[in-house]
Amino acid sequence: MRNRRFKPVVTEIARLRSSLRGVERSLRRLAPLLSSGTLLIGGANGNSRKAPRLSPRTRASLVLQGRYMGYMRQLKPTEKARIRKIRETKGVRAAISSARQASRS
Repeated sequence: MRNRRFKPVVTEIARLRSSLRGVERSLRRLAPLLSSGTLLIGGANGNSRKAPRLSPRTRASLVLQGRYMGYMRQLKPTEKARIRKIRETKGVRAAISSARQASRS
């Protein structure tokens, strides 16, 4: 009779011990990370900056700029000068299409 009354207590103590062992394991794994400072400000790579919120218009202009720069990198200096003039007179979209054609040939 006596054993039945204490069995739930013994079971709970065993569960508690198991949980404490798990906590101890986690703390042992965390200790080196905390002492080296990798979890401090900035994370492991030191980049804690959030990406800026961009309006759809700004994002679209950045996409166009990226395309323009990507094509310009492939061109020779004389072709680059010609494409820059097109950009000044006709705009970015015309310059991109001209640069695309120039890079293909």
